[in-house]
Amino acid sequence: MSLALTPAARDALQTWLEHARALKNASENTITAYRGDVAEFIAFQTMHHAEPQGLKPLARVTTPDMRAFLAHLHGNGCAARSMARKLSAVKSFYRWLAEREGFEPTAVLSARAPKFQKKLPRPLTEDAARAMIDTVEMQSREGWVGARDAAVVTLLYGCGLRISEALGLTGADWPFGESLRILGKGGKERIVPVLPVARRAVEVYLRLCPFEITPDSPLFRGARGGKLNPRLIQSVTEKARMQLGLPASATPHAMRHSFATHLLSAGGDLRAIQELLGHASLSTTQAYTSVDSVHLMKVYEATHPKAG
Repeated sequence: MSLALTPAARDALQTWLEHARALKNASENTITAYRGDVAEFIAFQTMHHAEPQGLKPLARVTTPDMRAFLAHLHGNGCAARSMARKLSAVKSFYRWLAEREGFEPTAVLSARAPKFQKKLPRPLTEDAARAMIDTVEMQSREGWVGARDAAVVTLLYGCGLRISEALGLTGADWPFGESLRILGKGGKERIVPVLPVARRAVEVYLRLCPFEITPDSPLFRGARGGKLNPRLIQSVTEKARMQLGLPASATPHAMRHSFATHLLSAGGDLRAIQELLGHASLSTTQAYTSVDSVHLMKVYEATHPKAG
């Protein structure tokens, strides 16, 4: 990236990333993605115009330049969803840069990414979710490890946690009360109720865990006592879903999807589910209404005498 940018433009990019980190509470993964996406755009413009991109060349980007960039991504096999993400990062950078440098960013902001079909969450059935937890527990020869894995997956399904949120819990969070304070994406805090079954699963794990759990230590420990790696949970759920004959979509995150879908099916309020999941936008949560509609149609087609 150093060859593609002048020092002034490089400093501007770094300042924008720091701005996103500080003011938007963007996660490190988001910052890394932003940096990569904007760097890719600048590298393309460098190649396209055969000159390093300083602040003035960046301010002169035209509509044909943007079309050429999108055509470049498409030609390299970039999926529509990824193109939309990259373009969103570039636009965010340009909004900030244009305000700071005082130029008109219309050519960049008016660029449109190709439309794509949003993927619907693919939840498990209630029976499959329970079977997943039971099977995960039997994947390890060591009792405490099986209890640990079952406790993590139970929290994903029983509380709707992201895997990073479950593995981010510390000894200070235990013992769980009726609810749990979770620090989610972007530093957003939410309160989630804790079911007795989830509390018991964690209690069983802690009783068997060979490592001391202190207020500052991770609640879920790896084999050597360090923080549990999320890849291990992904691995045991993959083995369990293959054993149960479940589709590849039966991942740890699918347990969170299942939590939301089953709540909605039982009559849960969409706004309340939004709060429980920690979604910033209700539109994200509304994806579950589509999932539930699919389920209702299947039930209708299978049982209603006038169906078919």
